[in-house]
Amino acid sequence: MATVKIKFRVSSVETKEGTLYYQVIHNRLVRQVNPGYKLYPHEWDMVSAEIVFPPGTEDTRRNYLASLKSALHKDTKRIKSIISHLERTGEDYTAEEVVNQYLTPSDTLGFISFTRAIIYQLKQIGKNRTAERYVTIMNSFGRFLGENDMLLEDVDSNLMLRYEIFLKARGICPNSTSYYMRGLRAIYNRAVEKDLTVQRNPFKHVYTGIDKTVKRAVPLKIIRQIREFDLALSPATDFARDIFMFSFYTRGMSFIDMAFLKKKDLQNGILSYRRHKTNQQLFVKWEKPMQEIIDKYDTSKTPYLLPIIKDVDADEWRQYKNAAHLVNDKLKKLGEQLGLPIPLTSYVARHAWASIAKSKNIPVSTISEAMGHDSENTTRIYLASLDTSVVDKANSLILKSL
Repeated sequence: MATVKIKFRVSSVETKEGTLYYQVIHNRLVRQVNPGYKLYPHEWDMVSAEIVFPPGTEDTRRNYLASLKSALHKDTKRIKSIISHLERTGEDYTAEEVVNQYLTPSDTLGFISFTRAIIYQLKQIGKNRTAERYVTIMNSFGRFLGENDMLLEDVDSNLMLRYEIFLKARGICPNSTSYYMRGLRAIYNRAVEKDLTVQRNPFKHVYTGIDKTVKRAVPLKIIRQIREFDLALSPATDFARDIFMFSFYTRGMSFIDMAFLKKKDLQNGILSYRRHKTNQQLFVKWEKPMQEIIDKYDTSKTPYLLPIIKDVDADEWRQYKNAAHLVNDKLKKLGEQLGLPIPLTSYVARHAWASIAKSKNIPVSTISEAMGHDSENTTRIYLASLDTSVVDKANSLILKSL
């Protein structure tokens, strides 16, 4: 009878997460399945082959590990069920047949059905942002395909060229087209890695680069206008404006990072947090205008610093998404009231801080100008090498100009 074991492969880079994989053994033949689960060596017990929760593990990481542990249990249970079914047939089978049945997300190897299975797995292990990205991409690709799914073997360069034409005909900009293509490529490569199809390089003739984006920064005088605009009769817009200004005050902090800021992240006049996008830890000197926004709202019933996630017993991710939609809707209308030449969103605060900092002759290496680099990797290299006191002085200089 076949057996299944969970194995852990340490990364060749000491500071990076290792990989969990399943090992199916039958008649001395071994086959491996890589579900894409990652964790650090100190979070895995080699003897018992189980995930462990090291002392001092933060809540976010603990939730991730708990989700991962649940996913491992469900996956191994499913593999054992496949083995039991094959045993009951009384016919000979191989370890590879066990693996193939596990990897097959549906009766037919459809691209959309495969993606749905991937999205489900991502949600199971707490990777909600990637799951939501894939949902958005598949909604677009699904509109292109109509009611029909597409066999993995039929995903080729001609199909992707037709999809690119489909997007262009609907006025989709090159960067958005590239966003969809890169997402589809990531999904397709997962299928290749699982040996569900062979690599046909279907994206070799479509655009997957990144154009320089249309300018979304606003000058300092516009930031002053936003800050000083009378919104006494519009509390929802006033809240959106406060979130925008808080982002600007904190060097362009993203909405998701603001949403999940906790009170414990503010200690001894320093706000520390990890970017959800890059997992990079940043430190921001606490300034008076930041405190003025915090003082406006009652967050006594939550551990969060800002009133974005208000109910800890409800779905926090859904609250974040709803708040992001509301804030950007109100900001757009505020921008129209002010007669701004560009749509006002929470992301404009990030562009504005970088642009204004540059206009103050602050070195690019100091401000880590997000919009000035061709890749985010370059930006992260600059950020990682900075003395945070220099960044804090840059931020203070900008805030004093308001």
